[in-house]
Amino acid sequence: MDTDLAFGLAELRGQIAELGSSIRQLQKAGMDSASAQLLIARKRAELERLMNSNGATATPPTRRG
Repeated sequence: MDTDLAFGLAELRGQIAELGSSIRQLQKAGMDSASAQLLIARKRAELERLMNSNGATATPPTRRG
């Protein structure tokens, strides 16, 4: 796998993990998380497109907890 692609995938996965954490914190505080949920959906779609367009075989991270 190309190192630029691997770096891009890792960066997107990190952003998705951070957004997931932010969404949980917002929900726990009783605040609206709609915009964060929209952003995470877009990042997931971007990750999927990147993986599919470059034939990447890496699997996306699994949800913990």
